[in-house]
Amino acid sequence: MANELKSRREQEKQARYDAILDAAELVFSEKGYERTSMDDIARTANLSRALLYVYFKDKSAIQRGIMLRAGESLRQRFARACLDAENGLQQIGAIGRAYYRFYLEQPDYFAALTKAATAIQDADEAQAEQMSGCDNETMQLMVQSIQVGLEDGTLCRERIQDPLQTALYLRGALHGVIMLCQQEMSEPGPLADYPSEQLIQHTLTMLMSSIAA
Repeated sequence: MANELKSRREQEKQARYDAILDAAELVFSEKGYERTSMDDIARTANLSRALLYVYFKDKSAIQRGIMLRAGESLRQRFARACLDAENGLQQIGAIGRAYYRFYLEQPDYFAALTKAATAIQDADEAQAEQMSGCDNETMQLMVQSIQVGLEDGTLCRERIQDPLQTALYLRGALHGVIMLCQQEMSEPGPLADYPSEQLIQHTLTMLMSSIAA
């Protein structure tokens, strides 16, 4: 009975935590982060301001909670991307396409993750550990795919000395091109002749070629 009661309380606590983040995502989307107040979030979540502060000490902590959600969403996308791939090279390609779909389908989460590296510096120990752990798991999926490719011969051992370094290069390069495409959408410039989809596909092809056996 005691265990059931504890489990029920934990479920209720998790439900309130999720409701707060759901409310924050909605209000941030409508009003913007800077113009949103803790009262706005509490009202949208149908919680008292006092109860809101039990879960999050300030608006920045709530934003980091959303960043953690975003990181977990990306990790799950990477994990699913690897399931149907037949070899390491295909897994890396699938991960790259999953990252681009993440940007297209969850732009708010993508934007949140671009700020996570800075935001984690202000997080408390527990939240920082969660955020770092999620990001490490996501990168580890890329590292594992590279290791699979090295073992099955689809990736080039001469060009890949360190799987983690290579994973960082691949993610960083693709992220940079996605950000370039995003900027081009708001401020048209020299990339006008290259649709985002075409440029991303070219980037993926070039990245894959750079590590393929």
